[in-house]
Amino acid sequence: MNVSLDVSWKSLNKHGEELCGDTVSILKNEDSDIFVLSDGMGSGVKANILSTLTAKILGTMLKDGSSIQDCVETIAKTLPVCTVRHVAYSTFTILQIYKNGDAYLVEYDNPGCVLIRDGCVADIPYSVREIEGKKIRDCRLTVTIDDYFVLMSDGVIHAGVGNMMSFGWGWSRVSEYIRKACLSRLSAPRLTSMICKACNDLYMDSPGDDTTVAVIHAVRPKYVNIFTGPPTSYDDDALIMRDFMTSPGKKIVSGGTSANIAARILKKKILASIKYNDPEIPPIATLEGVDLVTEGVLTLNRCASMLEQYNKGDLTEKFFDSLDADNGAAMIAKILIEECTILHMFVGQAMNAAHQNVGLPFDLSIRMRLVDKIRMECEKMGKTVIVKYY
Repeated sequence: MNVSLDVSWKSLNKHGEELCGDTVSILKNEDSDIFVLSDGMGSGVKANILSTLTAKILGTMLKDGSSIQDCVETIAKTLPVCTVRHVAYSTFTILQIYKNGDAYLVEYDNPGCVLIRDGCVADIPYSVREIEGKKIRDCRLTVTIDDYFVLMSDGVIHAGVGNMMSFGWGWSRVSEYIRKACLSRLSAPRLTSMICKACNDLYMDSPGDDTTVAVIHAVRPKYVNIFTGPPTSYDDDALIMRDFMTSPGKKIVSGGTSANIAARILKKKILASIKYNDPEIPPIATLEGVDLVTEGVLTLNRCASMLEQYNKGDLTEKFFDSLDADNGAAMIAKILIEECTILHMFVGQAMNAAHQNVGLPFDLSIRMRLVDKIRMECEKMGKTVIVKYY
């Protein structure tokens, strides 16, 4: 079974703190993806350092094939000791999912992973063992398509403590909330946003602890293809279109010249819209055989900004309203965030005088920089990105 993953995470900082004491890290192997959520002791700078070190050590060692025992022993010997409490402490959750559907879950002192399968909260058959004085729970299981794994720090289950709920939200109520939300088959970003908003509401907009949610949704591979920019050689027009059109998944053409190339090779007509739903973004067009046709630089620039905003954790209702907007930039961003696990970019490198800054080499052109930014932002989301230049 070929498993792809729709991934999203978000943190709420403890009220009054500039840095979050929780860290989420994603590492990719050829055969697996590794997710680590760590929660440093306390809050602020010290907690941030502890959780960051823990996530990096765990992720790197597991990626290199180390056992969980070696990982925990290394952490115990590496984390700096707090001068006040005289202990080095960071809880963690690790989820490693292999391409063939096998998975390995490890937990130390974090709330248990919520696994939603077939509309129910599934029981996870943990084993418990002690390593370096720490009780570690772990489990090997097989992933099925449409499984939701929700990892969280204890700020989630403690939400509302002392305010709206005397003893906090609690794991059982959290898991039931997640189960009901998953019935709508939400994307990972929207489910993450819903859980974090519920936590923030229970905290009455003043989180009493760092609060982090990471959602991993097992899906079939979702391919998206973007063609932008004319090739260096006119003779390569047919080549780039052949590669673009024969790749599986959604097809997006961005740029007027690119659209004209597509129309000529496909022998189809471009039907341009005159609806300016956003005065700053040119309208989209339609072309038979292509899912979306947009203007180039202005649209890609707005799209890249939206991806960056998403990666900064701005998963608010206002952001999702902008993502649902009826303009080319929002349409591309929504597809990349919610409907893509593997992105192929087909990029022409022909000079475009309108996009050049005087005195700068071509590899610093606006279009090329936008392509690179979109690639980086998508990789931050855990997506696989392949860029081919012509």
